[in-house]
Amino acid sequence: MFDNQDIIQELKRSTIYEVNLRQYTPEGTIAAFMPHLVRLKEMGIDILWFMPIHPIGIKNRKGSLGSYYCSRDFTELNPEYGSKAELKALIDQAHALGMKVILDWVANHAAWDNVWTIDHPEYFQRDEQGNFLSPYDWTDVIQIDHQNEAAHDALREAMCYWIREFDIDGFRADLAHLTPLHFWIKARHQTEAIKPGLIWLAETETPAYYQAFDIFYAWKWMHATEHFCKNDHAVHDLKHALHELKNGCPQQALQLFFTSNHDENTWNGTEFEKYGIFAKALSVFSFYYPHAVPLIYSGQEIPNTQRLQFFDKDELDWSHVAAYAGFYSILCKHRKKINLSDDLEFIDGHHRLLAFRRGEGDNVVWVFLNFSHHPIHHQLHVSRGNYRHVFSHEQHDNTDSLSIHLDPGGFVVIEKWS
Repeated sequence: MFDNQDIIQELKRSTIYEVNLRQYTPEGTIAAFMPHLVRLKEMGIDILWFMPIHPIGIKNRKGSLGSYYCSRDFTELNPEYGSKAELKALIDQAHALGMKVILDWVANHAAWDNVWTIDHPEYFQRDEQGNFLSPYDWTDVIQIDHQNEAAHDALREAMCYWIREFDIDGFRADLAHLTPLHFWIKARHQTEAIKPGLIWLAETETPAYYQAFDIFYAWKWMHATEHFCKNDHAVHDLKHALHELKNGCPQQALQLFFTSNHDENTWNGTEFEKYGIFAKALSVFSFYYPHAVPLIYSGQEIPNTQRLQFFDKDELDWSHVAAYAGFYSILCKHRKKINLSDDLEFIDGHHRLLAFRRGEGDNVVWVFLNFSHHPIHHQLHVSRGNYRHVFSHEQHDNTDSLSIHLDPGGFVVIEKWS
């Protein structure tokens, strides 16, 4: 429906970084986050996804600070984060560094004290007594009436405001499938008339929504990998999960792969709780699997090993050198450098070894991931040439055989080079 091949090709080489402003620094402000921009650029980040930046509802809020996803005004900035001038300066600097900025957008619900409850109460669902209704058991928010096209018009106009006034580069749609598809299709037409080539990331796995979005969530993969890592299964299960994932999407569909995000970290555990020693191997996978767009959540480069509170202040600890920054930097920069075809060939071996080949000819990469608690050795036969380990930089010249050694939970990425 949309001529988005240019952005699709760009996304295939990009990395998204989710920014949790509240917990990022002791101040929890835009100004305090700004110094991190250069560091994130140097790490290889291409797209900054900011969790909702709007003022948070006070009525029926949860915790002391409330949910980011409980907006009082869709065209205002949460004063706890700073001023709009500071936000504009942040976006300008990100652009100057070559990074894009996308905003989290909640189109399904709003705060009990959202400004529209006074000006336009008809924008929200109400019961027979005229009381606003909460979706599900989300008691801190009220349901927008998706039968009311005026409410949809207002939401879309608010989206356009952030593009016109702040030059943002796209949106991450919170629980996109809870809002009718036609809303998003019209939103994309309306916003891209202002700024073509926006990035559209949907928190959904509903195939029809690819009509409006470029990237979906890979939730099925996330659940399959957690189950796999916590049980003594063979990699056949992972291959089956990937097959199901591929068959459930249009051929060119992109999906967001992650080992953590704001929801998973808070409610289900850190990547180390969920995946143990296999967390880094799964991160490596997300950077090389065809049609995957990798996500790094705030603080994974530290690495953050705590569950961050959702409704209260619970900041990241940047007092030590970010030990995983180099790991992610290699992944981000190598992903950007290579331009592989979408073909993938699995390599048989140990029942807990997930290995595959990407690319063709001289533009090829081999990825080996050890999902066992024991070392694995594998002999890789290749066409004669020069090869290099992406992480260790070890080189093998004029060879046709490579000995691969993987520690428990280890990973090896090899590329052909001249």
